[in-house]
Amino acid sequence: MYDVKSMKAEEFINHEEILDTLKFADEHKNDREMIEQIIEKASQYKGLTHREASVLLACEDEELNRKVCQLAEQIKKDFYGNRIVMFAPLYLSNYCVNGCTYCPYHMKNKHIARKKLTQDEIRAEVIALQDMGHKRLAIEAGEDPVNNPIEYILESIKTIYSIHHKNGDIRRVNVNIAATTVENYRKLKDAGIGTYILFQETYHKESYEKLHPTGPKHNYAYHTEAMDRAMEGGIDDVGLGVLFGLELYRYEFAGLLMHAEHLEAVQGVGPHTISVPRIKHADDIDPTAFDNSISDEIFEKIIACIRVSVPYTGMIISTRESEQVREKALRLGISQISGGSRTSVGGYTEEERPHDTEQFDVSDQRTLDEVVKWLMEGDFIPSFCTACYRAGRTGDRFMQLCKSRQILNCCHPNALMTLQEYLEDYASPETKSVGEKLIQAELSNIPNEKVRTKTIEYLAKIKEGGERDFRF
Repeated sequence: MYDVKSMKAEEFINHEEILDTLKFADEHKNDREMIEQIIEKASQYKGLTHREASVLLACEDEELNRKVCQLAEQIKKDFYGNRIVMFAPLYLSNYCVNGCTYCPYHMKNKHIARKKLTQDEIRAEVIALQDMGHKRLAIEAGEDPVNNPIEYILESIKTIYSIHHKNGDIRRVNVNIAATTVENYRKLKDAGIGTYILFQETYHKESYEKLHPTGPKHNYAYHTEAMDRAMEGGIDDVGLGVLFGLELYRYEFAGLLMHAEHLEAVQGVGPHTISVPRIKHADDIDPTAFDNSISDEIFEKIIACIRVSVPYTGMIISTRESEQVREKALRLGISQISGGSRTSVGGYTEEERPHDTEQFDVSDQRTLDEVVKWLMEGDFIPSFCTACYRAGRTGDRFMQLCKSRQILNCCHPNALMTLQEYLEDYASPETKSVGEKLIQAELSNIPNEKVRTKTIEYLAKIKEGGERDFRF
């Protein structure tokens, strides 16, 4: 039985409810009056239910689909402005005891080189990332209680935060590791992590168990209920995601929104972020073996429908996607992207991009500087800001900031100041020239005059006084 407030995975992500939702969506996908009412509700910026959103996703009317995309773009502008938060993944270890059929780290893959970074190697990786200009990392590790115990993860986080290289600091470490216990989530919280990210991969239980035939990840309920345990452990920023292409995309979309609704109903705050990875080629993995792959057009529609359904949630797209796909996705609702990413263990210290330990092929292989310049030329502000996390504006406190539309007086100036730091310390001359013009143009978009005046003062101190890390 479906119960949004249940703590049991099969009740808050209920198979029959999803099937009923998809049936309802099919019955109403050409019901123009209903779809227009749903779009009107979404335009009030209160979000949509999984059933309403599923009708939009199924809609076949091109004019109405354009309206959804236009609304998604407007919601993105109104809540997040033109800021795009920058981050990079840092792979600590590809040792893994699971048998996931879509991941090259699976235990039976004998020809992938297995590697686990020492703390000294982590230091070298972090310095390489700092030399690019990164301030925010997402650490990744396979599930292996012997090689990658929680103690190793905690020690690695401590190492990352301890490294102060030139003007570089990693100011926020997000964590993407396997589902664990409330006690371990408390330890991660105490270590000062930002967001805890865990991809569901698929919400279809039968498919989930087939795709995860062996290892602790086989336990569907334990994995699906992880976010509730994380929040019980004090982590109030959590990130959801499915791996599109493993199961039928409309099923996954409904499950993803049901999970968001569950967190809102039980924890009082929905997901901080939603990621939208698609299955890609990797060592020992052929994406054509999975017959649920989706076109770029469907992918873009999914992003737009998520944005209008959960207007306050950050959305992430990685370098799995090409420059062209990422450009369209940015306008439809994406608020965070990775840049200069390497998905191999120890990849940042290698001069040439290594492929022997990659988790997936990287489509967008541009440097961080190239990505920053590209964003600015598209009138986006690349933001290296981590102020909310360090000021305690997480969970419902961040959502209140977002819902009250105070982001332009807070996140906008913070983005400009961290961009100025990047331009001074890391940018190529061409990128710096583009960035200086953008910052000057964007100052007028700070509504509060006092905040604007203070921002101008801080920008001068960054440029002329060499000072760093101002924030509102």
